[in-house]
Amino acid sequence: MPIDSDLLIDWFDSCARDLPWRRPECTAWGVLVSEIMLQQTPVARVEPIWHEWLSRWPVPSALAAASQGEVLRAWGKLGYPRRALRLHAAATAIATEHDDVVPSDVDTLLALPGIGAYTARAVAAFAYGKRAPVVDTNVRRVVARAVHGAGDAGPPSTTRDMADVAMMLPDDESRAARFSAALMELGAVTCTARSPRCADCPIYDDCAWQKAGRPAYTGPAKATQKYAGTDRHVRGLLLDVLRGTPGPVWKSKLDVVWSDAGQRDRCLDSLLVDGLVEQTRDGRFSLPGEH
Repeated sequence: MPIDSDLLIDWFDSCARDLPWRRPECTAWGVLVSEIMLQQTPVARVEPIWHEWLSRWPVPSALAAASQGEVLRAWGKLGYPRRALRLHAAATAIATEHDDVVPSDVDTLLALPGIGAYTARAVAAFAYGKRAPVVDTNVRRVVARAVHGAGDAGPPSTTRDMADVAMMLPDDESRAARFSAALMELGAVTCTARSPRCADCPIYDDCAWQKAGRPAYTGPAKATQKYAGTDRHVRGLLLDVLRGTPGPVWKSKLDVVWSDAGQRDRCLDSLLVDGLVEQTRDGRFSLPGEH
């Protein structure tokens, strides 16, 4: 059966974490920045960087005026730094095409560079109180358990997953947005992947997974992400060198960070292709726009 929206919203109103991007004074720009930063990065790591960014770049045009190098330095250790460049590109489009105001409708948000289905709906719902199905990993897991009685969500299907959530949204726009936030919060803090706290769950009595005896997940095995020794790790080490120096560096300074020359050079090439690193005319390397 569908999730009881009243129960879930009441729980959220009394138990939700006090996160700065949820506060009434937070702008739509603040919400957009938080959503990009929170993709694949925990709240505890995002919050201090988010505060720094909003203090330094309180509106899209302020970020758009910064160089890509400045933006990558400020991104720090959040990981997946291409997100920083995508956010810079989105800020530029918002500043030039939307009078420095983050759009409120999903289609216009989707037209911004680097903004996908999840982020567009999250901003519409959480910044503007719109009725839009917001689906992330946490939401998919809650729906899989509470509605379908499965141990976890299977492979993602944007169409199916959004249809599942859209069916449960209250008709009232503001309550629908609140429900979306509550569903995500439930998956993040209570209905977690490894150690669900079922005794604390507001929808325990109606949960299909609970009623079925909490069967184990039987779908396709999920890939576990390792970090040490991967290309992502080496790319991060190379970027650390460039973030830690005020200008371009010779390749010899990059070579010392990783002993496998083949992997190191492949990673440096990929950073150049992704626009995260640039090469100067004299052969040195720098963050974009810093030579």
